Amino acid sequence: MAEYDIKADDKVDITDVVCPVTFVKTKVALEELDDGQILQVHINDGEPVQNVPRSIKEEGHQVLKLVDNGDGTFELFIKKVGD
Repeated sequence: MAEYDIKADDKVDITDVVCPVTFVKTKVALEELDDGQILQVHINDGEPVQNVPRSIKEEGHQVLKLVDNGDGTFELFIKKVGD
């Protein structure tokens, strides 16, 4: 994986699952973090890259960046916002 200008506190790879499990796995990983920490999510193009960022925003968390890896996957950086 390439280097990014955001330092993640944790990483999760959800390229092996499909919606809605992609969001569930992302949400569970976020729950493990403290407020203000950053989660890096390795995610597939298509439904996951459309739905997960939207769902995360609806949960009140902050999407910092979405980076296209150029191979059909993306890196999604999420900042956990307090419950």
